[in-house]
Amino acid sequence: MESLDSDKPKAKRKLCVGSQALGYRCDHMEVVTPIKDGVVVDWDIVDNIWDHAFREQLLINPEEHPMLLAEPSCNSPQQRERAAELMFENYKVPALFLAKNAVLTSFASGLATSLVVDSGGGSTTVAAVHDGYVLQKVFHCCL
Repeated sequence: MESLDSDKPKAKRKLCVGSQALGYRCDHMEVVTPIKDGVVVDWDIVDNIWDHAFREQLLINPEEHPMLLAEPSCNSPQQRERAAELMFENYKVPALFLAKNAVLTSFASGLATSLVVDSGGGSTTVAAVHDGYVLQKVFHCCL
């Protein structure tokens, strides 16, 4: 378990990350998720989760490893930019590739063209993938 104090001046909070945090309890504790409807809404928490994953779980120095991030097919350019900014500026990764979940699912099935239905985690998406690209005009997301 990793406890982190946020540097935010407006709200001081103690953040517990990791599987041991499930058993941690204190008064006025709030369990939060940084992702709502498949989209990141709190980048500070995501940053802390990534830091915990690299340093406590994977035991790697992210500066020594190129990264592949899977992202929702409906991710906005601003979301992509923020993820890249964190990876390059905070973790100094040497290379980064952002791939759409639907494309990765299609490739994992050995197909470059497919119809992908992804249901779970608070949303369901249906995406047509053609030659490794999500066709945005026929993409549908139900939240």
